[in-house]
Amino acid sequence: MALFSLQNNLFPLPMLNSTVSAKSLPSVTTRRATIFGSTLLLLNFSNLNSTPLALPQLLLDDELQQQEDHVVQLFQDTSLSVVFIKDIELAKVPKSFSKGVVLDEDEDAKVEGSGSGFIWDTFGHIVTNYHVVSKLATDTSGLQRCKVFLVDAKGNSFYREGKIIGFDPAYDLAVLKVDVDGYQVKPANLGQSNNLRVGQSCFAIGNPYGYENTLTTGVVSGLGREIPSPNGGAIRGAIQTDAAINAGNSGGPLIDSYGHVIGVNTATFTKKGTGMSSGVNFAIPIDTVVRTVPYLIVYGTPYSNRF
Repeated sequence: MALFSLQNNLFPLPMLNSTVSAKSLPSVTTRRATIFGSTLLLLNFSNLNSTPLALPQLLLDDELQQQEDHVVQLFQDTSLSVVFIKDIELAKVPKSFSKGVVLDEDEDAKVEGSGSGFIWDTFGHIVTNYHVVSKLATDTSGLQRCKVFLVDAKGNSFYREGKIIGFDPAYDLAVLKVDVDGYQVKPANLGQSNNLRVGQSCFAIGNPYGYENTLTTGVVSGLGREIPSPNGGAIRGAIQTDAAINAGNSGGPLIDSYGHVIGVNTATFTKKGTGMSSGVNFAIPIDTVVRTVPYLIVYGTPYSNRF
């Protein structure tokens, strides 16, 4: 996490049917029917008088339940595309390393940090923040490793070593590649950020402080913000949100109410001396990500670095 220290069905009324002609009924019966009908009508009016008090509450409860169900379904659908990333430093360079073999938890290795990311495609490309994997990207010792925890489309958990494919510190973006042979992974649904509006709902999914698959909710608080990048420059056009983003959320998706990724969670202002989010959080807009990631996958560097 870059922290800014820099870092109705209503029941119908019953229908009354009569198959007997009124002429065949004695007058007393007719009078009784009239009295009974008047009483029933009075009772119905009495019930109608109480309906305005109960109906709005029922409708409100139903609307709230639908909203809650929507958020639950949104999380269940999108969380399959979110990954948990651990940065690991080995005590020594392994003598041999077979393809596909990944680090075991009991190996003599030190976890130096963690972050989030999301599945870009079915080939195993993972999008995250550069600052999440910067040690791996700049490693010259051969000791840095990246362990990626995923869930396939059927809900099965597995983990693989992540290989760095490309990175762009100017936009704080990086792409990892993991071996997904034998697994069917679910890429994230990408949205657009050029038509966002302040006030619309948004949701962040990630692994703050190592707590996997955490959902936080909020709104788009501002647009067109400027935040510092890892290379000392500025990232322009960032999305501001009050959806909680903390250490470990970096690289995870910011999604809209339709489950589309609208940004990559990147940074937060922190309350001095606490390390806690102040509610002023930022994400790199997805339009920037869509322009950058394909170059990183193909060339390993952004377009601007090749000329």
